[in-house]
Amino acid sequence: MDELPPLQKPLTLEIVGKSNTLCDLKRHLAPRTVGIILRSLPLEGNAHKLGSITYIETAVDSGMERARTAFKRGDVAFLPSSGGICFFAHDMSAKTMTPIGRLHDPGILNGIKPGDVLRLYAA
Repeated sequence: MDELPPLQKPLTLEIVGKSNTLCDLKRHLAPRTVGIILRSLPLEGNAHKLGSITYIETAVDSGMERARTAFKRGDVAFLPSSGGICFFAHDMSAKTMTPIGRLHDPGILNGIKPGDVLRLYAA
């Protein structure tokens, strides 16, 4: 009998040389997008900041799925136009994105500077 994939996959978000926290990708939020991201791990890129959003650009190619514009502190979302994985430091409205998970400690985002290297990998 085939085993079903877990509904939640723990990952580590690392600010290379500084700190890290756990991040849960949740399949029920966007099954196709989360699956593509999990198959693309590990992901790494320079941090970009846009207001309260920290993001990395990736080569992940997935369309919009279960889109929304309101996000809470600690949410993780996927921006299809740039392949960006976005982390929210505060509750806010943003561009339309695909929600994909949650950070365990969103306070880690306060220490990220533009150009820091972020790495996302299986915990």
